[in-house]
Amino acid sequence: MATYEEVKEVPNHPEVYLIDVRNKDEVANTGSIPASMHIPLPELENALTMPEGDFLSTFKRDKPSTDSVIIFSCMSGRRAQTATDLALNHGFKKAKSYPGSWSEWAGKRGL
Repeated sequence: MATYEEVKEVPNHPEVYLIDVRNKDEVANTGSIPASMHIPLPELENALTMPEGDFLSTFKRDKPSTDSVIIFSCMSGRRAQTATDLALNHGFKKAKSYPGSWSEWAGKRGL
């Protein structure tokens, strides 16, 4: 599992992927954690299995390798864990959830 401190350092580690799996309207209403990319949970399996070129053109970032650190966040942690389980099942060995997710992030940042 990822901690608040680890997530806070993601902008300093471009090799780490922070993926927000909340719905589009949730992100629009609250904002997002810096350096995160948005892939709603219902679209995640397709994103993780698409060819590298398609991932790059869709998300404007290289597709993570199966050895990349991927941290998933959502609103309170439940969907982040579902996303982590999905990624692990697809061979992404260093996938992990941020259990505090947006709720913890916003609380600690005073948002």
